[in-house]
Amino acid sequence: MITDEGLFAQYLSGDDRGLSELIEKYGNSLIFYINCYVHNLHDAEDLMIEAFAYLAIKKPRIRDGCFKAYLYKTARNLAIRMAMKNRLRHCFSLEDIKTEPVSSTLIEEILQIEERDQTLHRCMHKLKPDYREALYLVYFKGMRHAQAAKVMGRSEKQVSDLIYRGRKSLRKYLEEEGIIDAKYG
Repeated sequence: MITDEGLFAQYLSGDDRGLSELIEKYGNSLIFYINCYVHNLHDAEDLMIEAFAYLAIKKPRIRDGCFKAYLYKTARNLAIRMAMKNRLRHCFSLEDIKTEPVSSTLIEEILQIEERDQTLHRCMHKLKPDYREALYLVYFKGMRHAQAAKVMGRSEKQVSDLIYRGRKSLRKYLEEEGIIDAKYG
C-alpha cells in the first residue's frame, strides 16, 4: 500500500489520482476536525477543500510520516483564521462526533454506548481546550505525540504533558459522573 507521502509525491509528479485518494482518505475526518473550530459544517467543508488546495498549489516538501500532521496543521490554521475573522471564541467541541452502531447490536447495548458517549463528550467538554485537543488528536485521530505536537504548534514533551494532565482531569470528571472504573492508557 502506498503511504500518504507516496500519494502526495504521485500527485506532484503529475498524477491527480494521488491527491484524489488523499482527499477520499482524509476529507470527512478533516471536515469534522475543522468543524470543532468553526461550528459550521458548510464552512468546515470549504476549509477542507482549501487545505487540500493549499497543498496542491504550494506543493510543500513533506517528510516521511508527516503528511497527516501537516494536513491537520494546515486545516487548523485555516480554521483558526476563519474563527478569528468571524470573532468566534477559540474552542474545541466533540459534540458532533457520533458513530453509527452496527445493525446487529442490541437496543440495550446501543443505549449504553450512547449514554457512555454522551458522558464522555460532556466530560471532554469540561476540559481545558488544549487538553481536549491533545486527547482528541491522539485518541480519536490516532496521531502519535510528535504528529499532534506539529498540529498544535507545541513540543512533543508539551503534548505529552497535556495528554497526561488531560487524562487525569478527564478521569476526575468521569468519576464525578459515576464512572468509577475509568481507565486510561
